[in-house]
Amino acid sequence: MEDYKLDKYKDNQIEQIESEIIDNESSHINYEVLTYPTDFTLEGLVKKIEKEQIIIPEFQRNYVWSLSQASKLIESFLLGLPVPAIFLYTDKDEKLNIIDGQQRLLSIFYFFKGFFGEESKGKKTVFKLIGLKEESPYYNATYESLETENPSAYNKLNDAVLRAFIVKQIQPKDNTSIYHIFERLNTGGTQLQGQEIRNCIYHGEFNKLLNLLNSNSHWRKIFGSKQLNKRKRDEEIILRFFALFYNRQKYSKPMKDFLSDFMATFQDIPINKKDEFCNVFEKTSEFVLEALGEKPFNLIRGFNIAAFDSVFCVIADNIENMNKGTLKKNYERLKKDDDFLKYISSATTDEAAVNSRYERAKKILIG
Repeated sequence: MEDYKLDKYKDNQIEQIESEIIDNESSHINYEVLTYPTDFTLEGLVKKIEKEQIIIPEFQRNYVWSLSQASKLIESFLLGLPVPAIFLYTDKDEKLNIIDGQQRLLSIFYFFKGFFGEESKGKKTVFKLIGLKEESPYYNATYESLETENPSAYNKLNDAVLRAFIVKQIQPKDNTSIYHIFERLNTGGTQLQGQEIRNCIYHGEFNKLLNLLNSNSHWRKIFGSKQLNKRKRDEEIILRFFALFYNRQKYSKPMKDFLSDFMATFQDIPINKKDEFCNVFEKTSEFVLEALGEKPFNLIRGFNIAAFDSVFCVIADNIENMNKGTLKKNYERLKKDDDFLKYISSATTDEAAVNSRYERAKKILIG
């Protein structure tokens, strides 16, 4: 077996399992996409963002560039210097979603609108070009001042071109290829991971629900931290519960594709299904906390995802017929069961392993 470095995805809150890391490294190659280049003027890009023809999801990674970084990007266009291309993909509604280049696009958009970043505490920061040499004709310039004081530069900026590569998925029709395209092409300062990528791609009502449930007080005590995980691993674990609870019989590895496909399926979840999901998760979380206490899945070196998804699903499946006292006693037995411990530290995430740990948990917890 290839030697995977366990510290690559190090997270002190979550126990590292070799199979999960191998799953994260896996590639899905059975898809076909169409990629073609196109050139947008900056003025055209801004209009597309305003008309929501280019989508910047509310849950996508925050804008992180400094005013100086953004200023130098605008100066590059004014000077005619080359700027790296952006990558966009066409979704089912024929709208363009950002795969790579969000910081560049937002910097352009903010400069044209005159304010840097979003409003903070009721205040807006005027976007002036800073960090340039004082003798630069663009030093301290705003979009508005260029129009009145330097019309040629203003027109040059409006007509400046940013190349974009448009990606359109052809096959398969299960949405998983977009995840892999994003995973490979995203070049942000810190490489995005699983759920961060899904938040960018599958934005919608289901994504909002996951975000809401992640703040549930019972869940935070089960997960073992009041603070939300910076890489959205806690949110991904909730998605994992839903995917296995509702679709375990159709599971096939890799897990990351299984989760992506489930999230895509319920991207625009109807209100009745949303209420059902919410009720199942909150009811199970409350029951688990009352029966097993805080951090029940911290078995060895942090939160064990494999123990969680098997036990949580068993409880959710059988909650109406469970006694909390009996569950607590049986769970203590389960935590010492050699077969279960082998399954939750398994070197594989294949169908047999996922089903085996669920069935072992069910046998001991239910009898």
